[in-house]
Amino acid sequence: MANTYLLQVAYTPEAWANLIAQPHDRIDAVRPAIEKLGGKILHGWFAFGDYDLVAVLEMPGNVEAAAFSLAAAAGGAIRSIKTTPLLTTAEGTEAMKKAAKSGYKAPGRAAHA
Repeated sequence: MANTYLLQVAYTPEAWANLIAQPHDRIDAVRPAIEKLGGKILHGWFAFGDYDLVAVLEMPGNVEAAAFSLAAAAGGAIRSIKTTPLLTTAEGTEAMKKAAKSGYKAPGRAAHA
């Protein structure tokens, strides 16, 4: 079963200058690298705000997702990259059930003098 990831990318000013000079679809440009790692791009968007490109990927696992993030970061055109594993709501619910049975105890509040 493939894992799903949210990929958020912020470009450097130089990368933006290159994209403006030669506009193209970055999703299509990175698709071969994702596929070579056994993944696929489910959706992708340019965005405005903290990140310039947002994509949802399926990757075989964390190693492949990290490999793509490392390769992209090493390319020099990215100011920031964030890869977040996504859980289905069923997986999230299962995690909550396991958390309830984990026995974890939060630290008590220390008295402040």
